[in-house]
Amino acid sequence: MGLTSSELLLCAVLCTALAFAATVLLWPRLARGSRTRVLGRVGLILLVQVFLFASVALAANRSLLIYGSWADLAGHARQEAVRGGVAVQVLGRQAPDVPGGGNPLVSGVIEKVTLHGERSRSAAQAYVYLPPEYFQKGNEQRTFPAAVVLTGYPGTAENLLKGLRYPKTAWNLAKEKKAQPMILVMMRPTVSAENTQCVDVRAGGPQSETFFGTDVPRAISSTYRAGTSARSWGIIGDSTGGYCALKMTVQHPETYAAGVGLSADYKPEIDQYSGDLFHGDKDEEKRSDLLWHLANRPQGASSFLVTTSLQGEQNYKPTQQFIKAVKDPARVSSITLDRGGHSFNTWNREIPPALEWIGGRLSAE
Repeated sequence: MGLTSSELLLCAVLCTALAFAATVLLWPRLARGSRTRVLGRVGLILLVQVFLFASVALAANRSLLIYGSWADLAGHARQEAVRGGVAVQVLGRQAPDVPGGGNPLVSGVIEKVTLHGERSRSAAQAYVYLPPEYFQKGNEQRTFPAAVVLTGYPGTAENLLKGLRYPKTAWNLAKEKKAQPMILVMMRPTVSAENTQCVDVRAGGPQSETFFGTDVPRAISSTYRAGTSARSWGIIGDSTGGYCALKMTVQHPETYAAGVGLSADYKPEIDQYSGDLFHGDKDEEKRSDLLWHLANRPQGASSFLVTTSLQGEQNYKPTQQFIKAVKDPARVSSITLDRGGHSFNTWNREIPPALEWIGGRLSAE
């Protein structure tokens, strides 16, 4: 049974109920004061608590989609093997959660794929949303702008479909003529189990910057009718994914014309989940600090959108510093909520205007 499956949650709930019923039935028999009976009562109480905790944890994970699989939970999410000559391997298809789902002409399609990076020699799974206009008559030769969409860490690409509802929001915005139809490439902000934070890890580690900065747009453009120039590509993410989105746009204006950081960090966080990203390379460590990079390196003609909150988030001050650091020819916009948090609730309020903003800065070829 999958970690997020309803069957597993139901099993945990039933085990909780059975453990509670057993406690009620057996308690009178264990009421006498022998050591064995005392241990029996303690064991029953612990059993109920374990099953109850498991049920609550599974329900919370199923709602928030923090871990998508047992491998994610154990920290053993594997890096896909790179296959020469295949940029995108389609693993399956599903209908977006919108009216007309099942009819690509009305709802579009979501394809589950593995992206293989030619330069990085890395690979990762993603979900590719193709809007209904992609399939409609008369658009057979039309190219579309595209946006890479990154979740935070830890997190799964499923977060972006279910918890944050990117395809549904993009579909609604296009239907309301608030944003142009776009291809969305939804994935985690890393190519390994570690939190690589879009850094090319030194000493032969995962090449995340090369993967997202070069390989992903090339792979998608070679398989789907997505534009190939920077003006056709944007990137958006929350938390660590927001840092990656801004990092890619700051450091790769030749690839991305627009980047959105929702509650973003502005430099990598080195901890037990990241490991040693730089292996003593101080120049690369400084380069990965976005405020340092903006102050010390030439800025490209990119557009940035950053979000924060006056209360409830810790990135307000560095966000203001980032805004001040952006200079011509780059441009920066911002969303500042009165109250927010590092949560899906906050990001769901920001995603519609963010997608509208990014769509207004991209153009198909």
